Amino acid sequence: MEQLIEKAIIVGVQLQKDTHFEYSMEELRNLAEALGVEVVGELHQNLDRVNPAHYIGTGKVDEAKMLYEEADANLIIFNDELSPSQIRNLEEELECKVIDRTMLILDIFSRRARTREAQVQVELAQLQYMLPRLVGLRASLGRQGGASSGGLANRGAGETKLELDRRKIEDQITKLRRELDQVKEQRTTQRKQRLKKGMPVVSLVGYTNAGKSTIMNSLLSKTGQDADKQVFEKDMLFATLDTSIRQIRLEDNKTFLLSDTVGFVSRLPHHLVKAFRSTLEEARNADLLLHVVDVSNDEHDYMMEVTDATLQDVGVENVPTLYVYNKSDLAGVMYPRKSADAVWISAKEEAGLDELLESIRSRLFANHVMCRMEIPFGRGDVVAYLNDHASIKETEYGEEGTLITVELSRADYDRYEQFVVGK
Repeated sequence: MEQLIEKAIIVGVQLQKDTHFEYSMEELRNLAEALGVEVVGELHQNLDRVNPAHYIGTGKVDEAKMLYEEADANLIIFNDELSPSQIRNLEEELECKVIDRTMLILDIFSRRARTREAQVQVELAQLQYMLPRLVGLRASLGRQGGASSGGLANRGAGETKLELDRRKIEDQITKLRRELDQVKEQRTTQRKQRLKKGMPVVSLVGYTNAGKSTIMNSLLSKTGQDADKQVFEKDMLFATLDTSIRQIRLEDNKTFLLSDTVGFVSRLPHHLVKAFRSTLEEARNADLLLHVVDVSNDEHDYMMEVTDATLQDVGVENVPTLYVYNKSDLAGVMYPRKSADAVWISAKEEAGLDELLESIRSRLFANHVMCRMEIPFGRGDVVAYLNDHASIKETEYGEEGTLITVELSRADYDRYEQFVVGK
């Protein structure tokens, strides 16, 4: 069978205060191409507010129809989330398939989701988006007849297929929410265990395709981790949907957990943010955020604003943040270098990783304690633990036990304070 090549016209409305309209249209084009859709035409209109009936003015609807026919397109994509009535009206006027930015992003997420958790989150968001829009599906409007008896005509029209569809979707949403609640409980338990071990957590956040997964893999490689610990990375939108957590061990035995999170994009669907809330809670409970920025992109300041707003939306506030300006090699800026709250690197070139690790170390381990301990020979378990989890600077052997000078976390210091003989 010959595969249908999807060709789309993209349509957007520029409101007066929207200074990032051109970029949002470019992003819409990239989102479409990420699904293998060829963009064959573009149309936009300046308005004070979007048209409540058709999103664009009626004159523009006619123009869109002409462009659609001339370009031999089979799809029109709109640059905002359309209301159920707007979709219905546009499909009637344009006589073609209409999708909005939200549908596009949900479809990309659906294709990229690998783990069960990500798949459940995406499906939940899709169903919540679909529920109020069922009324627009013409095929659902035919009534199903009630049971007839004795060959007589239907006495009652019965329950509409629309109502049946709605009920099925609501049941499925309830089921998916329950499944996500179970995953959330598991995450909470894991988080408590990590807290008990006193291991700090660093979370990578940022716009999609800023290079978060590349940074994670570069840090794993830099600290001598096995290749099988590497996470998936690719130069495409939303390559990572699944949270990956890896342990990073520094040369002086200091360790921290590094988590990679889903990337953000402007006008990210509200249902999607809500569905991925449990995943993004990794960032809310982190000790440090690495806000990764593609500094080579002209719109990187706007991308930072979008990331900050999305994090705020899921309750990620007041977490210490280090800004990681990645792709510095493409931006023509000086790198590697660091300042009080930022590092300029190129993860692809593995340039600036030392500076990045040093900045992380200085923030995470500022409360570490240097002290001298005398550990009885019968407590070899303590010496073994400190060898694995602390930075031993000097070791001597006295008459009563092992004398060590050690730098360790406040939690481990409190745990073994009985052996401390000096600071």
